[in-house]
Amino acid sequence: MRALLSLLLLGAAGAAEPPADPQAPAPAAVATAQPQPQPTDPGFALGFAADSWERMTVPVTIQGKGPYRFVVDTGAERTVIARDLAETLKLAPSGVARVHSMTDMSMIGTVSIPSLTVGGRQVKDIRAPALEKRNLGAEGMLGVDSLQTQRVSFDFPRQVMTVVNSRKIEESWAADAIVVTGRSLFGHLVLVDASIDGQKVWVIVDTGTQATVGNNALRRRLERRNRLGALRPVEMLSVTGGRMMAEQTFVQHFQVGGAFVNNMPIAFADAHPFKQLGLLDRPALLLGMDVLKLFERVSVDFPNRRVRLLLPGRSDGLAPPRLAGGQERQVS
Repeated sequence: MRALLSLLLLGAAGAAEPPADPQAPAPAAVATAQPQPQPTDPGFALGFAADSWERMTVPVTIQGKGPYRFVVDTGAERTVIARDLAETLKLAPSGVARVHSMTDMSMIGTVSIPSLTVGGRQVKDIRAPALEKRNLGAEGMLGVDSLQTQRVSFDFPRQVMTVVNSRKIEESWAADAIVVTGRSLFGHLVLVDASIDGQKVWVIVDTGTQATVGNNALRRRLERRNRLGALRPVEMLSVTGGRMMAEQTFVQHFQVGGAFVNNMPIAFADAHPFKQLGLLDRPALLLGMDVLKLFERVSVDFPNRRVRLLLPGRSDGLAPPRLAGGQERQVS
């Protein structure tokens, strides 16, 4: 199996489906309560679509041209563009940048994007690495530099992404939405109130990758607890074209804040992002779309280091599909 996984610092790609296991029930998530204030600024809403790897894409325009479909990547510091689109738009070269991908570090040529518009907001003077579209799987990837100072919310059933300034009061969700406050690590949002089968783990929320990936430090801890099932090989291909092998399985219980996911698929490898962030020796994982899309809504607020999660069915009063208990927690 080939898994296309994230470029942590500059963009991301998708991943293969988790290994089939007829004995394993479908994953489920549960969130607990926290009242939220009423909104004062609706910001702007964008419809998003799923690409061939089930990642979220939104329409953007570049210098008034487009729209073009860009993947939304909360794990990326910078926006990335497909090289053929950059050539079509005649974007000027802008030097070379060091790109840390899932598999390695590469020196990549960049182009200057004078202006990029997503929804009603314009970002100017972006220096974007230009990568092959066949590796990106999209026309570009929308990084935090294009959404800086903003709070991004994803409504999966309605396929809507909402963007507001993070200083504005948060929109009202159901009373049992959970809030997890994390830490900033080299500009990345890391959640430390998390565990897998009782083992503490640091979590990086990454909407640019479909599959969840754990490092080998986490794998060794779980093996000592006899918490891992059968492992199956997968091949990881980064957006720069690099390749590496990983092994994928299911873990029984994943907890982040007051939310729980049972029978969660996870691939294990000492991927380059763990090295780049100094997390090779600490149990850590990149939380991908395969887990995030279990929730009805997900909100990521980078300046305030907050993630909100809403249980499926809670916005329309429906009961959750499975209950796992837990209490809301905030860790700074």
